[in-house]
This record gives sequence, structure tokens and C-alpha cells, in this order.
Amino acid sequence: MVRLLANPLVLRAGLVLFLAACAFVFAVVLIRHLRRSITEEGNLVSESAPSSAALPLHIYNTVIQQLKQQKHELQVQTQAEQRRARTTENFSQAVLSNLSSGVLVFGVNGLVKQANPAAKDLLGFASPAGMSAEDVFRDTLGSAPDADPAGAAGRPVSLAEEVRQVLRQGGPGRQVQASYATPAGHKRHIAVMISPVPAVDGGLLGAACLITDLSEFERIRHQQELHDEISAEMALELRTSLATIAGYAQQLADSRDPQAARQLASDIAGEAARLDHHIGGFLAEKRLTANTGARVGIASRA
Repeated sequence: MVRLLANPLVLRAGLVLFLAACAFVFAVVLIRHLRRSITEEGNLVSESAPSSAALPLHIYNTVIQQLKQQKHELQVQTQAEQRRARTTENFSQAVLSNLSSGVLVFGVNGLVKQANPAAKDLLGFASPAGMSAEDVFRDTLGSAPDADPAGAAGRPVSLAEEVRQVLRQGGPGRQVQASYATPAGHKRHIAVMISPVPAVDGGLLGAACLITDLSEFERIRHQQELHDEISAEMALELRTSLATIAGYAQQLADSRDPQAARQLASDIAGEAARLDHHIGGFLAEKRLTANTGARVGIASRA
């Protein structure tokens, strides 16, 4: 044994074997350590994986809830806008339906888009929708003092042509007064205010005609003119009668004949009675006209 240990070859072989055993043990320990580390990292990865996968799902749910909330708010806003639009439309319809003046709305194509009941009654059409200005007003001519800047006041203008001018050029409104005949032949004196209907973007949506019936006022004006003429004739007749009575009175004062005096007195009484009859009838008719005008004025203000 001692000889073997003293042998260098045996000693060297034993040393190599010892070193190999130590390396093997070190390798086994290192492998176990690496395996433990890998296992722990795998557990960490497996534990962190669900949270990282749950994070996008949470964000997705949050976005969906926000989108649903925005959709609900938009629906509420849209419904409110629709209610306001319906309220405005109903209000406009109620105002147009109760206006005593006629309202006729033409589109940019020159056709009637809307007409209130007063316009239908004044113009004599049951439903003028879809009709052109030529169909509605036909060959009606009127006077437009402000239509000609050169100063041709009162020149005849066509109502239909005035509507076409507003639809083509826009600009300020045009006012025309005309004698209008309905399809049934009823005569009316009307005043028509033609105005452009502007769009929000500055364009033109059409033209609106505000129609006022001036027939009663025109009749009163005509009667007033007749009364003025009658007043002038009455004044002339009064002066003539007074001059006649004065002549009879002078003859009566100079007369010495009783029969002639009685005749002159009778003539004076007859002339005075005739004058009283004419003046009384004129004053009664004047009061009747004044009362009628007052009633018309009250009705127009109402």
C-alpha cells in the first residue's frame, strides 16, 4: 500500500480522480441551482401573465362604457333637437294659419311651396302648391313706386315678373299694389310685399309674398273721393240756394203787392226746405261712412 502511494503514477491518478469527482459534484450542484432558477422564473411568468392579459380587457370594457354613454347623450340631444324643431314648426304653422294676411312662399324653382289659408282665400285657389307665379298672378299688373330708381313712380309692373326678379337677384323686398281677379272672377285690391328668403350660408331659399287685402280700404277711399266731389257740388249748390233766397228776400222787401209777397215767401220756404233736405241727407251719409271706416279700422287693428 505504501509502495502504491509512493508510486507517482498512482498518486497522479488518484489526484485526477479526486478532481473529477469534485467537478462532477460542482456540476450537479450548478445544474440543480439552474433548474431551481428556471422553475422560479417560470412561476413568475405564469403569475404575471393573467394580469397582463386582463389589462387590455379592462381598457376595452372602459372604452365600451364610454362609447355607450356618449351614444346615450347623443340620443338624448337628438331627441331634444327634434322636439324643439317640432315645436318651432307647430308654432310657425299656428302663426301662419291665424294670420289675416296671406303668405305665399316660392321655392328657388319658382313654384309655390307653402300657402296659408288667408292666401288661398284671397287668391281664390284651394291649393296653390306647385303652381308658378304666372299661374297664380297670371297677367295681373300693379304699381310699384319704388321699383324704378330712375323715378318712374307708379309705372305698371307684372306681379309674376317681380317674383321672378326676387328669385333671380334677391336684394331688397319689392312692394306692389294691384287690382287682382280670382279665377272665379271676384275683384280684389291687394298689396303684395315680395321678400327674399335667405339661407344660413348666405344663399337664397326662395321668395315670400305677404298679401294684404285692401279692397275695403280702396272702397272707402273711393267713397271718400265721391264724398269730396259731392261736398264740392253741395257747397256750390248751397251758395246758389243762398243767393236765390237772398234774391227772393230782396224782392220781398221791395214788393208792394200782397199776392207777389206771398209767392216770394212761398218760394223762399221751398228753397230752404230743399236745401235742408239735401244737407240732411249728405250729413247722414257722412256719419254712416265715418262709422263704417271706424269699424274697418278696428277690425284691421284686431
